[in-house]
Amino acid sequence: MSEQLQTTLASQLEETATEYRCRTDLNLYDSPSCTRLATQAATGRHLQVVSLDEDTAVKVYLCEDDYPGWLLMTDISVLEPVVPYQAIALSQAEIKTRLPAVISFTQLAMQQPNYYLWGGTVGPNYDCSGLIQAAFAAVGVWLPRDAYQQEAFTQSITIEELLPGDLVFFGSAQKATHVGLYLRDGSYIHSSGQEMGRNRIGIDWLSEKGDEINRSYYRQLRRGGRVVKSYEPQRKFGVEETSAAKPK
Repeated sequence: MSEQLQTTLASQLEETATEYRCRTDLNLYDSPSCTRLATQAATGRHLQVVSLDEDTAVKVYLCEDDYPGWLLMTDISVLEPVVPYQAIALSQAEIKTRLPAVISFTQLAMQQPNYYLWGGTVGPNYDCSGLIQAAFAAVGVWLPRDAYQQEAFTQSITIEELLPGDLVFFGSAQKATHVGLYLRDGSYIHSSGQEMGRNRIGIDWLSEKGDEINRSYYRQLRRGGRVVKSYEPQRKFGVEETSAAKPK
């Protein structure tokens, strides 16, 4: 990047608001080197700019879910200043009425050509928690970004209590590393990975039946989770967070 362009972009940050809206879909990375995708910001999402790193990257937090990442410096040109994001509180009853649309979102996503993308939250390619977050966001319900965060955020339920639209968590005894959306009759839809999954969005079963991929996930089953509220941002601008959320 030229020094003149860097100066111009940095000036835009200093002279306008601290909160911005994306005018196009953007990639966010997990370090200022911007080589590994952390998450994505769909058109219309709000973010806060925290700091610049030399002449390559901008550290930001997405406002709807408090998720950190780094933007390429050149992506500043597609940000526009906006009034601060205000979360909309929803009751459990209101969320329940939107669950059929959440399920429909995932089923329509499955019908599009897609592959598993680590960090993907913008179609057609998602990671597991990115698909879940995008499906709920499409109906105005915000969830945290990563699988283990979504597990902590939802109301814990047993597998026997699962209803359509609930979440299903998988992983080790210590931590959730994978999430799917419960459909019915023991089935769930999820975006599963390249190495141990199907490298796409698909439907599997909460049982030992089926192929080895299905059985592998079932052996990692942790619990169910019910979405009873929409996420409200906890982070205040200017307060740094030291922990990074990795599992998707």
